Amino acid sequence: MSTLTGVHHLALTVTDVDRSVPWYERVLDFKEVARREDAETGIRKVVLRGRAGEFAVVLVQHPDTELGDFDERRPGLDHVAFTVDSYGELQEWERRLAEYGVTHSPAKASRTLPGSAVVVFRDPDGIQLEVWADPAT
Repeated sequence: MSTLTGVHHLALTVTDVDRSVPWYERVLDFKEVARREDAETGIRKVVLRGRAGEFAVVLVQHPDTELGDFDERRPGLDHVAFTVDSYGELQEWERRLAEYGVTHSPAKASRTLPGSAVVVFRDPDGIQLEVWADPAT
């Protein structure tokens, strides 16, 4: 049996790709690399990649998306956690989020994984995002 080697992409349903793409580009430093709009289904997809290029985030807008706030208590996505290499880089992300006016938690110790620290914030649709630093090895 073959082994999974990583995450290729993460697809998030958003209410408006034209609102979300600039936010992901500005705040998270992703870059749009592809866009597809299907006239038959009305589905719009935008593929974004980070500087490291290790995986993509795909923002998907369905024509019949329920307009309402994201709620991690519903089945499906709970949150997305991005990783950085150190606590110092996590602090840089705190400053970046503040610079862009994004409400976020202060860097705090994780209750899930001792020694790790996390900053929590939300995208324009209320999807919870995190920047996570594991303990130094």
